Amino acid sequence: MKRRIVTFCLLCFTISVSVGQTLLTAQEAVEIALENNYAIKLSANDLMVAKENVTYGNAGILPSVTANFSQNNSVQNSTQVQNNGVERSLDNAKNNNMSYGVSLGWTVFDGLGMFARYEKLQELQKQGDVAFKRTVLTTIGDVIALYYTIVEQQNLLAALDSNIVISTERLQTAENRFSIGKASKLEVLNVQVNLNADVSAHLKQKEIVRNLKTNLNSLLVRDLDTDFEVISEVEIDESLTYQDLLDRAKRYNPDLQLISINKRLAELDLKNVKSARYPTVRLNGGYNFSQSESSLGFVASSNSRGLTYGVTASLNIFDGFNQRRNERVAKLQIDNADLQMEQQNLLITTNIKTAYETYLTTIELVKLEERNEDIARQNLQITLAKYTIGSISAVEFRDAQENFINAISRYNSALLQAKLSEVQLKELVGQMDF
Repeated sequence: MKRRIVTFCLLCFTISVSVGQTLLTAQEAVEIALENNYAIKLSANDLMVAKENVTYGNAGILPSVTANFSQNNSVQNSTQVQNNGVERSLDNAKNNNMSYGVSLGWTVFDGLGMFARYEKLQELQKQGDVAFKRTVLTTIGDVIALYYTIVEQQNLLAALDSNIVISTERLQTAENRFSIGKASKLEVLNVQVNLNADVSAHLKQKEIVRNLKTNLNSLLVRDLDTDFEVISEVEIDESLTYQDLLDRAKRYNPDLQLISINKRLAELDLKNVKSARYPTVRLNGGYNFSQSESSLGFVASSNSRGLTYGVTASLNIFDGFNQRRNERVAKLQIDNADLQMEQQNLLITTNIKTAYETYLTTIELVKLEERNEDIARQNLQITLAKYTIGSISAVEFRDAQENFINAISRYNSALLQAKLSEVQLKELVGQMDF
C-alpha cells in the first residue's frame, strides 16, 4: 500500500521540494548508516576479535616453544677448607655462569578439554556474528523509524505552510469586507490572531523537523548541519501474516539464536569441567648449552650441551569436592539456558501477537483517516467558497480550517504508526527489508 500525503495551497494541491536540498531516500539513509554508524563498527570489530580467537593455539592444542638465555656473574672473597685440612682463600674470586637453549612443552592429553575449548571458540565466533546481525537490525530499524517520523512531521509542516497561505487570504478577504462595511473590525482582528497562531505553529513545527533531521544525521554519523529532503510517500507492506511471522521468528530471531548458542556454550563448559577428571599428559623437551667458570674450586670451567626430554603426567585425586561442585554448576547453567529459551520463545510470541494486532489496527486507521482527510478537504473547499461570498462567519471557516489540519495530522500519524508497526514486526522476525 502506497500513500502520498499532499498539501494544499489555495485549494490547489502541490508537492514542493526545497531548492538546494538533496533528496534522501530511506534506502540511502540505511546504506549510509551501515557504512558509518559507530554501533555497527564496534560490533564488527567485536566479531573480528572473536574470529581471530578461533585458533588451535588459543585452545591449547598446539605445543609451546620457548628460547631461554641466562647469564650470572659474581665477584666474592672466598675461603675453602678441604677434607685434608688444607685451607684455600682468594679475594675477588670471579664466578661466571651462562646457559641458553630451546625448550618445548606440549600437552597431548587433558581429558579432551582442549577440543571442548576449541569448539567453544567457534561458538563464540557464531555468537559474535549473531550479535553483529542484531546490531545491524536494530540500527536499520532505528533509521527507518526516524526517517518516517521526519516524513510525518515534514508533511505536517507542509500542511501548516499552506494553512498560513489560506489564513493570509482570509485576512485579505476580511480587510476587504471591512473596507466596504460588510465586516466589523473585530472580525479582522480575530482573523489576524488566527494567522499569528498559524505562524507560531509553523515555527514550532520547523523546529521539530530540524531537530529530527539533526538526530538522523547523528545516527548516520555525518555533519549535523547537513540538510536534506525526505520523500512524501509512505509505503506499507500489507502482506504480513501472523503465522508466517511466527515461523520466521523461530528461525531467524537473533535473540533466540543467541540463547541457543549460550546453551551450547554451557554444554561445552560442562565438557571442559568433566575433562579435569582425567589425567593430564605433557611432553617436555629441549636443547640446552651451559658454561661456567670459577676462580676457586676443584673445577675451573665446565661446558655442557645436549638434548633433554621427558613426560609429565598428573591426576587430580581430591580437590575438596570442587570438581563435583563445578559439574553441578555447569549442569545448572544448561538448565538455565533451556529455561531462557522457553522464556524468550514466549516473549517473542507475545511481542509478535501484540505488534501484529497493532499493525492490523493501524492499517484500518490509515484507511479511515484517509477518508476523513478527503471529507475535511471537501468541507474546507465548500466553507471557503461560502466565506468568500459572506454567507458564513470567520469563526465557522476557522473551524473548517482547523478540522482539515487535524485530519491531515491524524492521517500522517496513522501512516507513521502503521509503518512503525511493520518495522517492529520485521525486526522481531530478524529479517529487515528497506
